Amino acid sequence: MTMTIEQELAALKAENANLKAAITAKAAGRISYKVSEKGAMSIYGLGKFPFTFYRSQWEAFIAALPATQAFFDANLDLFTVKD
Repeated sequence: MTMTIEQELAALKAENANLKAAITAKAAGRISYKVSEKGAMSIYGLGKFPFTFYRSQWEAFIAALPATQAFFDANLDLFTVKD
């Protein structure tokens, strides 16, 4: 299926708006989210690169959050704080 010029322009404007939002969020130190064309979700604003997982990976990560929190709490004195 061929996109019309108007459809392509609308798609490019939407992509541009998403990119601007990601840049603005990073500049302001806020976290933003995006789902890629391949279906992976990325979190921007935590570091230099986005944190990207597919749905099954996010589900496994979310299920492991209580254990992750316990590990974090048990090792709090070993962590370095980096801005």
